[in-house]
Amino acid sequence: MYQYTEFDRQFVHNRAAQFRDQLERNLAGTLGEEEFRPLRLQNGWYIQRYAPMLRVAVPYGELSSTQLRVLARIAREYDRPDEALLAHAQATQDQLGPIPLANGKLIGSRLKFGYGHFSTRTNVQFNWIPLVKSADVMDLLASVDMHGIQTSGNTIRNITSDALAGVAEDEIADPRPFCEILRQWSTLHPEFAFLPRKFKIAVNGAREDRAAIGWYDVGLQLLRNDAGDLGFKVLVGGGMGRTPVIGTVVREFLPWQQIMNYLEAVIRVYNRYGRRDNVWKARIKILVKAEGQRYIDQVEDEFRQIVEHDGAPHTITQAEYDRVAASFVSPVIERNRTDAETRTANLLRIAAQEPEFGRWLQQNVRAHKNPDLRCVNLSFKRLGYAPGDATAEQLETAADLADQFSAGEARVTHEQNLLLPWVRVEQLPDLWRAARKAGLAKANIGLLTDMIACPGGDFCSLANARSLPIAEAITERYQDLDELHDIGEIDLHISGCINSCGHHHSGHIGILGVDKDGKEWYQITLGGADGSDLSGKATPGKVVGPSFSAAEVPEVIEAVLDAFREQRQWVDGPNGARHETFITTLRRVGIEPFKAAANGARFSQKQTA
Repeated sequence: MYQYTEFDRQFVHNRAAQFRDQLERNLAGTLGEEEFRPLRLQNGWYIQRYAPMLRVAVPYGELSSTQLRVLARIAREYDRPDEALLAHAQATQDQLGPIPLANGKLIGSRLKFGYGHFSTRTNVQFNWIPLVKSADVMDLLASVDMHGIQTSGNTIRNITSDALAGVAEDEIADPRPFCEILRQWSTLHPEFAFLPRKFKIAVNGAREDRAAIGWYDVGLQLLRNDAGDLGFKVLVGGGMGRTPVIGTVVREFLPWQQIMNYLEAVIRVYNRYGRRDNVWKARIKILVKAEGQRYIDQVEDEFRQIVEHDGAPHTITQAEYDRVAASFVSPVIERNRTDAETRTANLLRIAAQEPEFGRWLQQNVRAHKNPDLRCVNLSFKRLGYAPGDATAEQLETAADLADQFSAGEARVTHEQNLLLPWVRVEQLPDLWRAARKAGLAKANIGLLTDMIACPGGDFCSLANARSLPIAEAITERYQDLDELHDIGEIDLHISGCINSCGHHHSGHIGILGVDKDGKEWYQITLGGADGSDLSGKATPGKVVGPSFSAAEVPEVIEAVLDAFREQRQWVDGPNGARHETFITTLRRVGIEPFKAAANGARFSQKQTA
C-alpha cells in the first residue's frame, strides 16, 4: 500500500481542519448554505433523502486493517440518526409500502444504520451521520490517512483499478503506482476544480479488463509495444447514465512518462468545450460523441502545445515513479515449506470432507502470481443485508482477518465485496472457517446473488425506485447453492434511476428503476458487459420490453433464467465439459428467446391475478 509522506499527512489534516472551520461557520449562520454546499460536496458530504451521506475515498480500493477499524468505529459511533429523523424516515417508508411478490410475501425497506457500504467505485459510504458530527468524522479519517476529498463535485473523482492489481497472474504491469501518481496530480488541481461535470478515471494493468475501462470518462490500459516499451492505450468518453456510451480509443500507445501531460490535454479541451447549460449533456461522452475526430484533433494539438512549448511539465520521471512504486512492493510473507503437491492434496482432502469448503475454493479463491499465495473474496452478499453493506462488527472482523491472513491489507472490489490479496495456501481452511463464522464465506462470488445494487430510493433523493427490496427478493428466491452453481457465472446489476450507480447497463441482466405515474416500475436489459468476459468488449444491454411492476421483476428474472437453461449447451473446458455461461448463450442465440420469456412472465402474472 502507498505510504503517506509527512506532506501527504499534513495536507489531509489541514483539509480536515479547514472543513471544521467551514462547518462551524455554517452552523453559526455566518456561512450560507449556497456557499457551504460546494465546500461540503468536495469533501464527500451529500444531503440524501433523509440524512447526510459521507463518501470516503479509497483510492484503487486498498485498505489497511487499521483503516478498516476506524471505518468500523465510524459505523458504530457516528452512523446513527436521532429519534426525530428516524421517525420521519420510517413514516416516509411506510407511505411507499412493501413490494408484493407473486408468492404473496411482502418485501419492505429496511432502515438500518451502524454500517458502511462498499460502492462500485471502491469507496465506502455512510448514510446516517449527522452533519453536526461530520468534522469529528473527518478528523478520525485523517488520523489514518483517509478523507473524502473529491468524492463528489464536478472534479476528477477517485482513481479506480483492478482489485487484483499487483497480484494477478495475467498482469502486464502493476497499475497502482500510476493510479497514485494520478491521484496526487488530480487532487485540488486548480484548473480542474469546476469541470462541466464529474470526471472519472480507471486504470487496468492486466490482459483481462477487470477495471471496466470502456465505461469511464477516461480508461487507461497498460500494454507493451512491439519493442517491449510500456505505455497506455487511452480511451475517452465512456459513461453510463441516461446515454450509455463506450469510450473511444484516442491513442493506441502513449509512453507511460507522458500520461499526465496527455490527460492534461484531454481534460483541458473538455473543460473548454464541455456543455454547462444542460446537466444531462455535460459529461465528456457527449462532447466526444458530438465532435468525434475534431475533439481528438484538439486534444492532440493541446498535447503538442504542452510538450513542445510548455516543456512537458507533468512528465513522470523514473525517479518519481520509483519513489511511488516503492510503496507497492509485496509484503514479506514467510515462505511455505510444504511442496505444492502436498498443499493441493491437503485442500482436496478437506474439500472432500466439507463440500462447502470445496465450493468456496472454487468460487471465492483466485490464483496469485506467487504460487504460494491466493487471493480470497469475502462475500458481502447475503440474505438480510443490502449488497455491499458491512456492519461495524463485520468491518472489525474483516480487519482481524486481514491481519491474520493477508499482511494487514484488504481491497474493496468493483463488485462491492472485500478481497484479501496475500493469503498463504495452507491457511485457506482456517480463513474459510473464520470467515464462515462471521457470515462472510458464502460461495457465491461471480454468481447470481453476487449482484451489484445502488442504495436506490431507500436513501437516494435522485432515485425513481427502490433497488434494495428487489435485490432482497431475488436473493431470497435463489438461496439454493446447487441451483446457483448450476446457473453459473452471471452479472446482475440494479440501479434505482437513470444515473446508473448500480451499473445496470453493464449487467448481463440489468434492472433499472423508473417512475411511471408516481409509482415504481422497472426496466430489464439483457446482454450488457463490463469488458471482463471472454469477448473483452464493454457492451450496453438491450431493453427487453415495456417496464415491469416491482411484483413482476423476480418472476421475470426467473423466466429469463429458465430460458437460458433451455437454450444452453455443453462446452469443453480445462476441467472437462460444462454448461455455457448465460452471456455466452445469449450471444449465440440472440436476445429474442429471452425477451419472449420476460414478456411471457408478465402475461402469466396478469392471468394468475
